[in-house]
Amino acid sequence: MQSRTEDLQLLVAVVDSGGFSAAARLMEVPVARVSRAVQRLEQQLDTPLLNRTTRSVTLTSEGRLFIDRVREGLNTLEEAEEAMRLSRERPGGRLRVDAATPFVLHQLVPLIGPFREHYPGIELELSASDDIINLLEQRTDVAIRIGGLADSTLHARPLGRSPLQLVASPQYLERHGVPVSPAALRDHQLLGFLNADNLNRWPVEGLTQEGPNIRSQLSTTSGEVMRQLCLAGEGIACLSRFMIQEDLVQGRLVTLLADRMISPNPRESVQAVYYRNTALSGRIGAFLDFMAPRLRL
Repeated sequence: MQSRTEDLQLLVAVVDSGGFSAAARLMEVPVARVSRAVQRLEQQLDTPLLNRTTRSVTLTSEGRLFIDRVREGLNTLEEAEEAMRLSRERPGGRLRVDAATPFVLHQLVPLIGPFREHYPGIELELSASDDIINLLEQRTDVAIRIGGLADSTLHARPLGRSPLQLVASPQYLERHGVPVSPAALRDHQLLGFLNADNLNRWPVEGLTQEGPNIRSQLSTTSGEVMRQLCLAGEGIACLSRFMIQEDLVQGRLVTLLADRMISPNPRESVQAVYYRNTALSGRIGAFLDFMAPRLRL
């Protein structure tokens, strides 16, 4: 039968101080409490641990064997508690993170160096995928998702909002002109996603009159490939700001119909997700707390 930790600590205090009264003063508890603790241990073990006289308290032979193991156990427990305390301050261990390729490249990669410097004990594994994965099957601790969540078993932590923007390269606009209205998009080369109707519903006022989805002349399954096609002057794309901010600043891409974009909409939300039945570990919390204020959405 296992003994309570407090009882074991009181037993050690009796042995170290040489008596029940001294142990009570040392532990700042009543003498009766110390006495009851030792009695419980002896009853649980069915053996006397202490020889008691009016002048002294000494260990029995069984007590000497027991107290040595107790000291080892209490030291191990103290070390474990200290390790847990330190892990909360400086978490360690493996952390598997999944996000769409563009988010990994444009948001996470620039922050990995500072994060590793701040948390050297965390071993990061980054998965860049454009498909929605099963966290349990892929053994992923936390995933970053863009847009609404359909899985109610996931717990979500909002990280911010990244507006969708219509963009094209200056070279494309020189060749094909600048669309001045949503209807004018019909005369342009539009870049779309394969097998993802929801991503081809551009949140632009007036497009609903033309149909729920845009009709693309060039399609891809990858957001990063679409960005590269747009940079190469192959057409107009609807992309999240988090992946094109630097392109806009450097003039490599130009925003179009900004005053006709419908915002906010569910596709703009950025969230970190993990399963509800999994406690938010120190390393997941450290990762999200570090990344959230530094993301450029």
